Amino acid sequence: MANTISNIVPQLLVGGLPTLREMAVMPRLVNKSIGAEARDRGDTIDVPIFSAIAQRSVTPAAAQAANQDFSPTKVQIALDQWKEASFQLSDKDVDSVMQGAIPGQAAEAVKAIANGVDSFILGLYTGIYNHGGTAGTTPFATNLNQFKDARKWLNKSLAPMDERAVVLDSDAEANALLLDTFLRADARGDQGGIIRGQIGEKLGSRWFLNQNVPTHTAGTFGVTGVGSIVNKASVAVAAEVMIWSAASTTNTLGGTLVVGDLFTVGSAAQTYVVTAAASVAAAANATLSVSFSPGAAAAFAVGATVAKVATHQANLTFHRDAFALASRPLADSQVEGAGSNFRSVTDPITGLAIRLEISRQYKQTTYSYDVLYGAKLVRANQAARILG
Repeated sequence: MANTISNIVPQLLVGGLPTLREMAVMPRLVNKSIGAEARDRGDTIDVPIFSAIAQRSVTPAAAQAANQDFSPTKVQIALDQWKEASFQLSDKDVDSVMQGAIPGQAAEAVKAIANGVDSFILGLYTGIYNHGGTAGTTPFATNLNQFKDARKWLNKSLAPMDERAVVLDSDAEANALLLDTFLRADARGDQGGIIRGQIGEKLGSRWFLNQNVPTHTAGTFGVTGVGSIVNKASVAVAAEVMIWSAASTTNTLGGTLVVGDLFTVGSAAQTYVVTAAASVAAAANATLSVSFSPGAAAAFAVGATVAKVATHQANLTFHRDAFALASRPLADSQVEGAGSNFRSVTDPITGLAIRLEISRQYKQTTYSYDVLYGAKLVRANQAARILG
């Protein structure tokens, strides 16, 4: 059995890569260029964030002008996600693999791994504060205004024009496909919308369907009665904490805030995101301290109206460098006397390092795929939600 297992491992492992690439949309689109050294679970990897440098006039002199100071920072990604998907394979299925066909269960196991990584990266949307569109309304029903409004924020953050992507849920993508801009060959410049049913690269971004796009369920915090949520105390520029209360002390205010809730203050266009969960029991004079990001773009006046964004689909547009993904190979080995065999491969397309372990148990052989990875939103200003 040992020789058979040794022969089957590479075929099962490499044969699963097409399924991995098909299902893992986000790993293909985010930054993975952060080294490939092997690490253990719980280790951290530093991602440098370089500071901007201003230009200056050149003044010839006997000595060179003083070097300009800069203050690069770093974000740490923890390799804290260790996931597996396993199944049992009969000797008859082993024969099928040896003939070149990957069993359906192996494909399903790789699909589970891929969907898990994809969903984990998408779940980082809770740190994204910029957005376009209206909560509860599927975008692109008649035009591309929702994308335009979201793209604007990437441009304001000076995000590079290349390596941009749009990731949509099924409803938003279905609407977008039927827009003349994407459907008519004379408008889009090719026949991809008609023949392949794909948007492709348009308007400076690559567009993708992703069934794993999450729904953000907004917290219940609000006011009962005639009135609204207001800022209770003045907030300075760049501050990241404010206190909410009701516009009238006779109104009952209470409920919860969850990480990822969006809100605006007054008439300003900037949207902020809640960074820490909070709650308060409903009461006439209740107040709630709210932590948010980014820092206040302008001072918040006492009594300024706060408008919360409702539950929505978190479709995304982003530059590659908004997210960083690190996946490290786990050790290859053969456990002496234990009947286990390991083999790892790093997929060059998704950047994911997957290991396959095959172990002989009582009257059965278990096949387990596992992956070690971590991901983080490192440049929130280079991403925006497209609400749906």
